[in-house]
Amino acid sequence: MRPSRFTEEQIIGMLKEQEAGAATADVCRKHGISSATFYKFKAKYGGMDVSDARRLFPINRTGHDARFLTGLTTSGSTVPTSLLDPATW
Repeated sequence: MRPSRFTEEQIIGMLKEQEAGAATADVCRKHGISSATFYKFKAKYGGMDVSDARRLFPINRTGHDARFLTGLTTSGSTVPTSLLDPATW
């Protein structure tokens, strides 16, 4: 499945904007999404705060970053070893 181009923070921000009184069509137009996508986001993230979404939908960002940086070191470029240690992120 293709990853979303929006982070959880951005999605929840859109939902809060609509809950604050903005029209759904205006929010969708502003962020470049369809109303179907908006309601799909609302079904998944409605009523959540950013901390709730991070707790329920953890993303393994450190694994991706480590693989990316390791690929850089094997391709001949130099990356400081402190960046390769996930504990320092």
